Amino acid sequence: MKKIRVEDAVGTVLVHDLTKIVPGECKGPAFRKGYIIKKEDIEILKSMGKNHINTIALSENELHENEAAERIADASAGHGIELQGPSEGKIQLKAKERGVLKINLDALDAINDIGALTLATLHNNTLVNKNQSVAATRAIPLVIEKSKIEKVEEICKVMGKVVSIKEIKSLKIGVIITGTEVYEGRIEDKFAPVLKEKINYYGCKLIDVLYAPDDREKIEEGIKNLIKDGAEVVLATGGMSVDADDVTPIAIKNVSDKVVSYGVPALPGNMLMLAYCGDVAIFGIPGAGMYFKTTSFDLVFPRVLAGEKLKKKDVTSLAHGGLCLMCKKCTYPICSFGK
Repeated sequence: MKKIRVEDAVGTVLVHDLTKIVPGECKGPAFRKGYIIKKEDIEILKSMGKNHINTIALSENELHENEAAERIADASAGHGIELQGPSEGKIQLKAKERGVLKINLDALDAINDIGALTLATLHNNTLVNKNQSVAATRAIPLVIEKSKIEKVEEICKVMGKVVSIKEIKSLKIGVIITGTEVYEGRIEDKFAPVLKEKINYYGCKLIDVLYAPDDREKIEEGIKNLIKDGAEVVLATGGMSVDADDVTPIAIKNVSDKVVSYGVPALPGNMLMLAYCGDVAIFGIPGAGMYFKTTSFDLVFPRVLAGEKLKKKDVTSLAHGGLCLMCKKCTYPICSFGK
């Protein structure tokens, strides 16, 4: 850092904000830290009483924080990401569309291990909205070694992009409500209204709601009919515990090619079941899905809508962060659940 005349400062970098004060009108930074001084700025600086300023001159092996942030962001941003900035040396990575945030955790760790720079993100597999900020990056010092940024670019070249969005699709959903007491009209169905609201929230299309008693064959028939009618996802509710009349899991298993999991390490909704019949995902949703706004289903369903075919490991990984605190007012996904 050195003190120089403003006339000699063109092309150099400010090391601190320069404040402009106009009595009765404004007081604030006219030029911010990190700004590269231009020829047209000289007279403005003099009018502010700045005849000399502190600057840093860049060598060919150094980068200004703004350029460094731009190169980190360019290297790490994958599909569905747009950039905003730089502002005060920081660039934000934003979602172009609503979808599931995917973070390359190994690459993220490798980049932050370099030192003197940061790339911070939201949690992996978070459902995010269009234009939402999902990550941010900057160099820590005002000037950083070019070699560090080149390491970031090499990591992303070898290990892949760090931040991307898998857009969720509007799939056709079929629902089958099980339970003899509901089927016979002994009690009012409370599940269908909840699922209709949730299907609408995720932007999907409900094709039909069927009802079946606690009869394995009738539940199987209902699931098959929904798939035949074009359902890309089937939601089967009720009968998911270990009571003598609970046969829904057996029916799901019998119509499926593969059962991913019956039971998940997340509460509420730990009796959730996920299976596949071809490419059609079949969920068995326990009673918790009727009473709680957010359950284990909400941790899994968006990933299905994003085109992922989940495996057992995807389900067991929910254990870390799988305990919902059941707050009086649900703020999910702005909470610890599923993260």
